[in-house]
This record gives sequence, structure tokens and C-alpha cells, in this order.
Amino acid sequence: MQLELDQDGYLCNLSDWNVAVAEYLASTLDIEMTAEHWEVIQLLRQFYADTGISPAMRVLVKIIKQALGPDKGNSIYLLTLFPDSPAKLAAKIAGLPRPTNCL
Repeated sequence: MQLELDQDGYLCNLSDWNVAVAEYLASTLDIEMTAEHWEVIQLLRQFYADTGISPAMRVLVKIIKQALGPDKGNSIYLLTLFPDSPAKLAAKIAGLPRPTNCL
């Protein structure tokens, strides 16, 4: 798949994103996309569309908690889906810029 990525592996052109691109990006991170992953990706893309912001972890947890409830709206749940750095990995798969305030 030919994609223009920045030095950190994020899409350079957000308009290049689609489901196949997301699946490809996830595969490069050894993440197999499930319905639970897609819930997060869809909420993340909607938040970005509404605000123009790619949220850091604390805001991401709040978004997920509001939409999906406390069982899924916590950092432990997100770490099971996107190990090590949920905000960065989910943003990358969602075709969004690197979240601000993420190291």
C-alpha cells in the first residue's frame, strides 16, 4: 500500500484515510482490529471532525467514557486495545495527526 507518512508513521494527507488504510496501519503496529477498536476509532475521528484536535490520553478517556460508559472509558481498557500509548496508536490508525501533549 502506497501512503505518504511522516517520520513518526502518521498519515501526511488525512484524506487518504479509509477502512483499508486503518487496517494496514493497525497491522504495522501488530494490532488486529476488532469491533471494540472500531468503536474507539470512530469516536476519535468524530471528535477530530468536530474540534480539529487529536486528543491526548486524558481527553480520549473522557470521550470514550461519555460515549461508551465507565467500563470502556478508562485507561486500562484502552491499554488492552492499544498497548503502550493508546492516544498515539489510536490516532495513527484513525488517520489523525499525532496528539498534542503526547511524548
